[in-house]
Amino acid sequence: MAKKIYLDYAAATPMDPKVLAVMEPYFSERFYNPSATYLAAQAIADDIATARSQAAHWLGSRPSEIVFTAGGTEANNLALAGVMAAFPEANLLVSAIEHESIINPAAKHPHKVIKVLPDGRVDIADLVSKVDNQTVLVSVMYANNEIGTIEPIREIAKKLQEIRRERQKLGNKLPLYFHTDACQAAAYLDLHTSRLGVDLMTINGGKIYGPKQSGALYVKTGTKIQAQILGGGQERGLRSGTENVAGTIGLSKALDLVQNRRQAETERIKQLQGLFISKLEELGPKVSINGSRDHRLPNNVHVTFSGQDNERLMMALDEVGIQCAVGSACSASNEEPSHVLMAIGLSETQAQASLRFSLGRQTTVADIRLTSKAIAQLL
Repeated sequence: MAKKIYLDYAAATPMDPKVLAVMEPYFSERFYNPSATYLAAQAIADDIATARSQAAHWLGSRPSEIVFTAGGTEANNLALAGVMAAFPEANLLVSAIEHESIINPAAKHPHKVIKVLPDGRVDIADLVSKVDNQTVLVSVMYANNEIGTIEPIREIAKKLQEIRRERQKLGNKLPLYFHTDACQAAAYLDLHTSRLGVDLMTINGGKIYGPKQSGALYVKTGTKIQAQILGGGQERGLRSGTENVAGTIGLSKALDLVQNRRQAETERIKQLQGLFISKLEELGPKVSINGSRDHRLPNNVHVTFSGQDNERLMMALDEVGIQCAVGSACSASNEEPSHVLMAIGLSETQAQASLRFSLGRQTTVADIRLTSKAIAQLL
């Protein structure tokens, strides 16, 4: 196969040329430190303020509620560690299928794990039962990075609001914050924080055709959170360090582009997803699709190939020019079966026979047909 077919957009996206174009000046003539006081530097500070306002527009927030970070992992760590530092006697809840940048920080604090149903959707009854009088934070990702399941964020937010009201009646003044990791969702789903009912939200530029190591954390006004990186007090004191101006500008532009084209691109990708799944299911019972069918990112196709070794199958596909993933790119070197797949009830054998295909802006009908044909030949 002469053409390379990239089907791992959940791991990384190529930078949009329009994003690169707006970033380039900040590597050369607009290199100034925005914390300096002379006019040229203050012009850069103004550019960051504009980028913050643009990002806030899509999140339905105030610009002051946007904290720029070096990627989604840092934003997730700030959300969890920052809240728990402010409430050291409290506990938190996380879902069983969170990204490692949620699971690992959570492990450093008293926490409980929320069960998920076989389609990957959070068991809301289990969530509600595990919130106690000392729970200060619940973190549930907007859409899963491995199986693509979209979580019922609005429904969870409503349940948490009911719990808050009950707490108030009982005189419990501990806040109950709701965080969502929206790194995978930002290109395809509504990010309006008040409609979703969240207090904290993570965004990652590297997943939306923007620069890697760029990200943001939405922090609702009034949310008590402590900085984890200390220094000169940038980002309202929540994230010290000289600003990554080019990354910030690029993130804001990437978010603007994906959200503007979200509906059209979602429909296009969904058609490709449907074609791919139908082609795979033609291969018979040795192929099964993981994750929710009704509540799923349009670009995700996660498949178990019964009797196959996923690493061998992935390498065989790579040899013919098709790039996909055995799981989360952040844990690809880990030989343990995916915690996400184990949480939805797959056996270790099934988990290690599964591949993730994630579609994106450059994916075509021809790519899907060629990939389907290649898989059929390898099984």
